[in-house]
Amino acid sequence: MMPSAPSPPPPPPPISNPPSGAAGSTAPVAIPAFQLFLSRLSDSVRRFLTESRPWSELADRSAFSRPDTLADATSRLRKNLAYFRVNYAAVVAAVLALSLVTNPFSLLVLLALIAAWCRLYLFRPADPPLVLFGRTFSDSETLGGLGLFSVLVVFLTSVGSIIVSALVAGAAMVAAHGAFRVPEDLFLDEQETGAATGLLSFHGGAASSATSAASPAVVAARV
Repeated sequence: MMPSAPSPPPPPPPISNPPSGAAGSTAPVAIPAFQLFLSRLSDSVRRFLTESRPWSELADRSAFSRPDTLADATSRLRKNLAYFRVNYAAVVAAVLALSLVTNPFSLLVLLALIAAWCRLYLFRPADPPLVLFGRTFSDSETLGGLGLFSVLVVFLTSVGSIIVSALVAGAAMVAAHGAFRVPEDLFLDEQETGAATGLLSFHGGAASSATSAASPAVVAARV
């Protein structure tokens, strides 16, 4: 009896070459959205604070006087708001911060609400969608739920009353200061600058008119 021939070896498995450029490639490191937001916010606040007026002008006691009429008080308030807008915003922000610091529970509730907005909507990546309690929520549903939750937190707790009271107190302080602060000495430089600018613009307009008037004559001479 003849021995059986050995079976041929199985073919080697196919070798798949990785696509060119795939090896050694790394995904670019993206800056987190929250850090980018903080950077832009700090830049905006810094630019805004550069427009602040000296606090000595704001508290100059010699520049206070009682307005003669309601129209005078309104005119003073309008001018002072334009001049001290950054200082007034800082005063209102300080009153609001002081009111929240003196009420720790309201401060914690407000911080939790802000954290919920940042975590669930503002700085959450669009993919994957939000999943809570085994249910997937779309962006519109998340926005509506956070809005409803914010309304309930603000109006059913002391957060809303504290914020409103602080804003009213800050606005009253700004209105009182703006009505009693005499603004005549604050706008002299701006008026002189405006006059100089108007004079320069007048010369610029005259020069452009002369140029436009001389152009047809030059064209006719060339023809």
